[in-house]
Parts: sequence; C-alpha cells; structure tokens
Amino acid sequence: MHDGSLLIAGVGGLGSEWAKRAHARCADECDLLLVDADDSSFEDSRHAHCLPLGDSSDAGCAALPELASSHFMKATAIMDKILEPVELMILLTALGGGVGSGAAPALAAQASRKGALVITIAAMPFEEHLARCEIAHPAFNRLQDSSDVCAQLSLDRLAWQARSRGVDWRTRPSWVEELVQGLVLTLGQVGIINLDLMDLRSVVQRKGGATMVVAEGEANDPEGIFLKALAAPLAGLEVIGASGCLLQLEGGRQMSIHQMEQVADAFTRGLTEDAQVILGARHSDDLDGKMRVVAVVSGL
Repeated sequence: MHDGSLLIAGVGGLGSEWAKRAHARCADECDLLLVDADDSSFEDSRHAHCLPLGDSSDAGCAALPELASSHFMKATAIMDKILEPVELMILLTALGGGVGSGAAPALAAQASRKGALVITIAAMPFEEHLARCEIAHPAFNRLQDSSDVCAQLSLDRLAWQARSRGVDWRTRPSWVEELVQGLVLTLGQVGIINLDLMDLRSVVQRKGGATMVVAEGEANDPEGIFLKALAAPLAGLEVIGASGCLLQLEGGRQMSIHQMEQVADAFTRGLTEDAQVILGARHSDDLDGKMRVVAVVSGL
C-alpha cells in the first residue's frame, strides 16, 4: 500500500522539521508534503511536495493565521492534485504562530473533503507563552473539527522529556518520529496479523474523542510498556473508558503469542466491556527481546 496513498504533512517550521525526520524513517512507504512561509523548511527535501506560502517579498505569517490561511487557499488547485491519491494523511504542526494555526486547519479540511483519513499531531505552545496560547486554542478547535484523530502534544512535557535524554526537543522529538513510523508501517507493511485503513477508519469513527500512544519496552514486561505509553508527552492523555482501540504489536522473531496476549491485555483492560478492539502484529529484526506498541484509542 503506497502509490501516494499515505502522506506525511508538515506545516510550519517545527511541523516541517518533524515531518522530514519522521519521513526519513519510512520513506519507502509514504510521501512527504511541506508547507511553510520560510523557504529554509524546504532544505534537504528533494523528494517532497513543497508549498511556499506567499512570495519572497512577504515578511512571513508570524502570528497571522488569517494571512497563512489566505495564502494556502490560493493553492487549492495544486493541493487537490497532491491530495488526489491520499487515503491517510498524518499532519504534524505546532500551533500558536501564523502558519501552523492558519494553514494546518485549512489543509486538514481540504484533505478531509477529498475523502482522506486525517490524523493530526498538534503541538501546543509552552504554557508561559500566553499570547501564543490565545492563538493556539481556537486553531486547535478548527483542526480538531477537520481531523479524525487530533492529538494535542504538550511542548512542556516534550521539552522536559528531551532534557532528561540530553537532546534538543526541536530536532529530536523521538516520540513523534516513533509514532508516525509506527502508524505508517502498521498500514504499509505485511505483518503476522495485518491491519489496513478500513480497520483504522472503523476505530476512529466511533463517537467521542480519540488519541494515540506509542511505547517500546521488554517483551516480558507488559505493564512497563503500558506505563511508558501513559508517559507520552500529550496534553490531557486519558485512555480509560475508551470504546475503540486499534493495537499494533511489533516484536522480534521470538515474540510469542503469550507475550502478545499479555501486552494486549495491559492496553485494553481499561476499555468499556463492549469496546471494539482490532489487533495487528508484525516482526521486526531490530526488536530482539523487545516489543513496540502503537495504539489508537477512540470513543473517549
């Protein structure tokens, strides 16, 4: 499954940086789209669709979501062609500035109208940046309205976790990269138990909110993997009481059915009694003795 059907989209400077890094992990399985008012976002992106907002005489779209949205709408015909084959778009952006807050909701809305499933990871400003927060919250609501899943990423939590690992949260957001890679490979590669877009649609279209988590740990420590998933840098993460769950388990060649059952139980025991659970599994040679879990939960 590819042929342009899977698309990673980065909107704004931070979103574009994250999208490029995530795409590098699974470039054979998906396409890449970058949207920004700053041409530096398009560096090292030979194989990406690039949409500059405005022209070289513009001063950018800083803190002006309406301007970014206006520039984006002028490229509707171009975007229609790019989005034509897309069945799933994973959109990465940061809200609180002009481009992310203005162009990201417009892109999500256009992709949704074209029939694509839209999964969004939207970074919210640091809590101390009050002016950015005032811009970000209404933008998030617009983005949520046009996305099938819209996960609210906390920059405060992401930066704190990055500092604990001694890396830069701007350029090494490993959680974001791992989640995007997990989603793409879940749908793009053959596994022991295969999942497809129909499975994903079935889960995310359940009534209520939806979110996503990813975690990796020892295959014999299902509780540890689950606790790592709950430590995701998401704002207001809550999975208890969900009524839908798509669960992808990835492990080494020695991964056993018992280990899969234990991890699946850890991730689903807090769901409602009649919850819809769809399970997928695949082998990965780089996970000897370990297991990686990607979960999409809905009906929150």
